[in-house]
Amino acid sequence: MAKITNVKGRQVFDSRGNPTVEAEVFLDNDISATAISPSGASTGAFEAHELRDQDKNSFLGKSVKKAVENINKKIGSSLKGLDPADQSKIDKVLLDLDGSENKKNLGANATLAVSLANSKSAALSVKKPLYKNLGKSFSLPNPLMNIINGGAHADNDLNIQEFMIRPDSAKNFMDAVEKCFLVIQNLKSLLKSKKMLTNVGDEGGFAPSINTNEEALELIVNAIEKSKLTPGKDVVICLDVAANELINKEGQYSIQSSNFISVDDVVSYYKKLISNFPIKSIEDPFAEEDWESWKKITNEIGKDVQIVGDDLFVTNVKRLEKGIKEKSANCILIKPNQIGTLTETMDVVNLAQKNGYKTIISHRSGDTEDTFISDLAVATNSSQIKTGSLARSERVAKYNRLLRIEEDLGNSAKMAKV
Repeated sequence: MAKITNVKGRQVFDSRGNPTVEAEVFLDNDISATAISPSGASTGAFEAHELRDQDKNSFLGKSVKKAVENINKKIGSSLKGLDPADQSKIDKVLLDLDGSENKKNLGANATLAVSLANSKSAALSVKKPLYKNLGKSFSLPNPLMNIINGGAHADNDLNIQEFMIRPDSAKNFMDAVEKCFLVIQNLKSLLKSKKMLTNVGDEGGFAPSINTNEEALELIVNAIEKSKLTPGKDVVICLDVAANELINKEGQYSIQSSNFISVDDVVSYYKKLISNFPIKSIEDPFAEEDWESWKKITNEIGKDVQIVGDDLFVTNVKRLEKGIKEKSANCILIKPNQIGTLTETMDVVNLAQKNGYKTIISHRSGDTEDTFISDLAVATNSSQIKTGSLARSERVAKYNRLLRIEEDLGNSAKMAKV
């Protein structure tokens, strides 16, 4: 039985060039493993606390020296001598050491990096691929590829934050990637033909100067058709509205323009989009505390469309329990850094799946080369993974890891049911 001998924290950088936390766990069998915490731009108010130094003289206040120091001076000594295979015990030590509801003392960026690095070291110690050490049955997730960026992820006039595609007719993961590749390349050609820029946003999707949601959706449908694929059958469209960013004090929303409209009008607008375009998933259609509107839209279109809670649930058991009780949403986005440990993440996944909610394992807009979420998606039989476009190496790394897992599974590899 291996034992932890040391835990080291260090400041590294995410895909935006911002400082973030890496942890490395060392074992007494000469094995070590690293993990890096990602960081979001569009964040929910109920997420676990990301500890930054707030010192304007160090990376404009974004440095993470305190979080790193917490690993090196507090966490390491507390975990020394423990068995890395006992993940729940490791994470309980982290929770007890922090002692707060939202990880404000140690920082969720510190606890998560340590928690995930420990899980990796445990898998290496028993010579198992990470996904096989995390789960017992496996399937490949369907990718939600972000192909047009708006909102907080781009400098254009689109209010909806992400326009994504999902290749529902994919026979395997390589086929899924190829279908997305074709649509992305044809979309790029269409944008160029319209003299639009093909620069990409934080998550690798294009960020052209588009003024309306409908224009973006029409471009995507045209790109699917140009790829000789059938919209709504081979490839469907998924939206991330990120409505937290679009609500005013009166509870109205600016979904389609700078004008604010009522909840009833927003629901009608979503219904209109769904009837005109092959949209099968809407993430964060309303703000995180607008529970009545979530109930309303889930009741009215939830049978036909995936209603995804991200900011609503923030990978938190208590908030998911409320959502289940309120019949709000039918799918949950899983972001480990929203809660801060692997054990808590798995608890949320298990609760969601037990209650018939689909799970989508997700990256953050400020991500890194770390591929933990790919293994997590396979190990939890999550129906989908959301990890950006086929651009930017921190996104593509997750897809490449999934292709290696598919190869490793051989004849037993199968796609998860959407």
